[in-house]
Amino acid sequence: MTVGIDSKWFRRYGTGTPRRRLVCLPHAGGSASFFHGWGTALTERADAEGEGIHTEGVEVLVARYPGRQERLAEPAIDHLDALADEVTAALLPFADVPLTLFGHSMGASVGYEVALRLESRHRIRLDALFVSSRKPSHAVTPKDTYLHGDQALLDEVRRLGGTDTAVLDDEELRELLLPAIRADFKAVGTYGPRPPIPVSCPVVAHVGDRDPGITEADMRAWAAVAPVGFGLTVLPGDHFYLVQQRDAVLRALAAHLG
Repeated sequence: MTVGIDSKWFRRYGTGTPRRRLVCLPHAGGSASFFHGWGTALTERADAEGEGIHTEGVEVLVARYPGRQERLAEPAIDHLDALADEVTAALLPFADVPLTLFGHSMGASVGYEVALRLESRHRIRLDALFVSSRKPSHAVTPKDTYLHGDQALLDEVRRLGGTDTAVLDDEELRELLLPAIRADFKAVGTYGPRPPIPVSCPVVAHVGDRDPGITEADMRAWAAVAPVGFGLTVLPGDHFYLVQQRDAVLRALAAHLG
């Protein structure tokens, strides 16, 4: 890891001096642990048989949103623009090498807003923006799930998947998670639609072919903010296709990063 840089905002994977960084941004209700396997897969060396997806010289940063895990005591942020502001500021010390962002679901919106802020406020251009399972800002349909009771929130989390149902069924753990889940769903539910502002880096989209709420056409709408280049990959799976298709997504990232 780079000496002298520490941040409560990111869990870091990698050793030595990086030449590039991949920044992973979790979904609504998600935490840094969701991407733990990505950090180790992309930064640990291949095994004796040469198997693995290790990418030389890459450091992986996984966002640690407030209100969960190591930051459980901090209030969760319930406005997406405020969250993007904080992530952008926290990323600046890490922008000494090229940055690539990967955002899943809510994380895709955060990634897009961070890309815009890095460009307009700091003249930092990303190497690429990877977006997953989320409509672009000009096409999102805000939902008022956050205005309803706890059961409505939990039902939506279960519908989308990605969270261990055993955790949601445990009353004590559920009570710890609910404030962050509610804040995230408010951030998503009050975001957009807004005019499409182009980013000056390629945009690469991924989606599952059985996602209950996001279609291939929805993801193709990201092309409107990607004049430099746009690509789309459809993989088998639902909203959390990237759990079963982890290696396929990591190989796409490794090809870009390598």
